[in-house]
Amino acid sequence: MNNRQSGISFIGVLFVVGVLAFAGLIAAQAFPTVVEFQAITKAATKAKEGASVAEVRTIFDKAGQIDDIKSIAGKDLTITKEGDKTVVSFAYDKEIHIAGPAFLLIKYAGRSK
Repeated sequence: MNNRQSGISFIGVLFVVGVLAFAGLIAAQAFPTVVEFQAITKAATKAKEGASVAEVRTIFDKAGQIDDIKSIAGKDLTITKEGDKTVVSFAYDKEIHIAGPAFLLIKYAGRSK
């Protein structure tokens, strides 16, 4: 009888573990940027209640201090009117250093709800 084994080799296991570790490292570095994006969206939604452009920016900056937002400030917001509603929109880039000269660039853009 010819018993042939099947499965993954040790080198294959090392390769899969390496790929999963790299993906986990990138995910662990990207997760805080996603949490910050959600905080920025929440602050922009809160800030749209302001009566003037200066008040909207002040409300956003105060919410940014509470939520520790460092990627964007009130002066970076685009504030427009759509009908009778105030819309606060924003866009920014976040770079995550991977290794050596390699970076992961994430572009975030959003607006108040």
